[in-house]
Amino acid sequence: MGFNMRARLRAANIEVTGFDSNAEVTDVASLKDLVSALKAPRLIWVMVPSGAVTDSVITELSEHMEAGDLLIDGGNSRFTEDQKHGAMLAQKHIEFMDVGVSGGVWGLKNGYGLMAGGSAKNVATAMPVLDVLRPEGERADSFVHVGDIGAGHYAKMVHNGIEYGLMQAYAEGYELLAKKDIIEDLPGTFRAWQKGTVVRSWLLDLMVKALDEDPGLESIDDYVEDSGEGRWTVEEAIANDVPAPAITAALFARFSSREDNSPAMKMVSALRHQFGGHATKPSGS
Repeated sequence: MGFNMRARLRAANIEVTGFDSNAEVTDVASLKDLVSALKAPRLIWVMVPSGAVTDSVITELSEHMEAGDLLIDGGNSRFTEDQKHGAMLAQKHIEFMDVGVSGGVWGLKNGYGLMAGGSAKNVATAMPVLDVLRPEGERADSFVHVGDIGAGHYAKMVHNGIEYGLMQAYAEGYELLAKKDIIEDLPGTFRAWQKGTVVRSWLLDLMVKALDEDPGLESIDDYVEDSGEGRWTVEEAIANDVPAPAITAALFARFSSREDNSPAMKMVSALRHQFGGHATKPSGS
């Protein structure tokens, strides 16, 4: 996603210098070189897998960045990690923001939904970049300053939890229709829902696209990964005494997918590939 974000920014004539461990796409040889290539005060956007990788990158960058620089974590970090990173960087007078980013492989063309956590000052500093990354139109339709550090990723966590539930509902409907002998046009049924119905959505559009490409989902195994945000959403629901049966059931269904052969879970896997480019497990593997 970071590669596409760089391309979108450059298309808007914003100068971007990027580092990637892949020598074929990187602009500089190291994180140290990245910091050296940018004029102070710097804005550095980290877009790497959550967890140990993000922690390592932020820690290394902090050794080279200067007071007054701004570091943004745009990955899917847990909000508690943001608070830890913010506190660590504050000791060096380096500013920090977290930004939840939604849009997947389609963001380069369509723009990204953005959820920011941090101070109003830092959000204002980053706004020229944020305005280019989001879709055209009213800012409030695709960008929100959710609150202080951690709030952006918390909102993105809940967004992804909702996504789990939506995909599971579509997938279960798909399996039910597929099993009923009186249904003669399964792909056409979903296609006809794309306009005018109360269940129309971008996910439904991607579902139709997945069926166009592979009508029986024969090339996809029903094994579905979970990337963490669904689990965190359920954990937060428990911690805050909020009933979340749909999201919880959708998460548990992914666990079940690793044991059974399920048409519904094949559809969830196909949808994850359509919107986010997530890898699917080949059928029979």
